[in-house]
Amino acid sequence: MSGKPNIIELTNIVKTYTRGAEELHVLKGITLHVQDGDFVAIIGPSGSGKSTLMNTIGLLDVPTSGSYVLDGVNTLGLSDNKMAELRNHKIGFIFQQFNLLPRLTALENVELPLIYSGISRAERRESALDMLDSLGMKSRAGHRPSELSGGQQQRVAIARALVSKPSLLLADEPTGALDSKTGKEVLELMLELNKRGNTIVLITHDPGIAEHASRVVAIRDGELTSDHRNDGVRKEAKQDEAVLK
Repeated sequence: MSGKPNIIELTNIVKTYTRGAEELHVLKGITLHVQDGDFVAIIGPSGSGKSTLMNTIGLLDVPTSGSYVLDGVNTLGLSDNKMAELRNHKIGFIFQQFNLLPRLTALENVELPLIYSGISRAERRESALDMLDSLGMKSRAGHRPSELSGGQQQRVAIARALVSKPSLLLADEPTGALDSKTGKEVLELMLELNKRGNTIVLITHDPGIAEHASRVVAIRDGELTSDHRNDGVRKEAKQDEAVLK
């Protein structure tokens, strides 16, 4: 991936929470760069700091110290409104529980990010339909989430994440609410999206999920403990998965 620009540049990120007289150090000097077009899995057990790291990358939380440059934009000191604008334009979120609005159709759910971008209704509808079509969901455009399977709901959620053409897809346990067969289909879809050029950061606790990424970064106790490209990591992940079984 050498020669490609960095989408993510986290440098010496520290996150500390204060609870009364106690300080809780959640992230302890994280430095992580992710290049355009990469597919990175961040793996760690519960309490490792991966959720806080995800929130930092997603501009949902502000670090106590350190710097974060997202797609060439220094996020340090940005107002809440500027942060929200940057988040809406640069990041597409994919969540474990889909987070689709139940009263809206698949098409209307996918349109949502474009509403905040000031795009006309006709353009929103066309873009959303095109995105659903590219993910094999155009025939379900008029269905509400309750009328869709889990896999179909996740495809709609992915379409929503992609419709504004973000620089980064941030996926938080995207197969966690799916059965193994459907989860595999969603992972294959994410691999296909990565082949199309989408930069993906996937957060997971599961080595079997992480091994699908081209790069795996491990976090434990608020510190990065390893950072490997895929071949060696895939072998390690399979061994870890076998032990867990």
